Amino acid sequence: MHTIYVGDKPIYLTTKVDKETDFKVFLLKSVDLAKVIRMLNRTNLQAVYLVGKKEEKLLKQFLKKLPNVIAGGGKVYNDEGKVLFIYRNDKWDLPKGKVEGKESIEETSIREVEEETGVDGLKITKALQTTYHIFKRRGRYRIKITYWFEMKTNYSGELIPQEKEGITKVKWLGKKKIKKAMTNSYANIKLLV
Repeated sequence: MHTIYVGDKPIYLTTKVDKETDFKVFLLKSVDLAKVIRMLNRTNLQAVYLVGKKEEKLLKQFLKKLPNVIAGGGKVYNDEGKVLFIYRNDKWDLPKGKVEGKESIEETSIREVEEETGVDGLKITKALQTTYHIFKRRGRYRIKITYWFEMKTNYSGELIPQEKEGITKVKWLGKKKIKKAMTNSYANIKLLV
């Protein structure tokens, strides 16, 4: 099963579904995705299941339904084991952004963390899960596919929020503060944290 978020409400891609209660079921092949997105945004519906025939083809089929935006991001740890967070659009988030030119997804992830936070000396330690969410830009829905990487750094300098990207704070957060921050974050970020 794959999960794509519309705000904090999930669209699940699956091959089978139990009886409907607080969610709706549509056939992936023929679904009107714009209608589903509006339904999730404007009603108290909690989730939508899109059903397809073959598990291995679900995501590929879904990604063809809207333009894709490829992004990379980082869950960065410092020497104290704290995680680097940004505060943007009144929510706690992890630094991420779109691929530029011919850079690799790893290069994108490191560049975006550096640009959004001022932190450098980043080393990727492992790949994390990929997340998917739907957003609207210039009147059109798009799917953001974000490839995440765990990173480490021994950077101890000033944290500089990239204000032109709407980032108002950059902070290293320990376990207790992360737990509090997750009460005001995105579903995709909660998955990673």
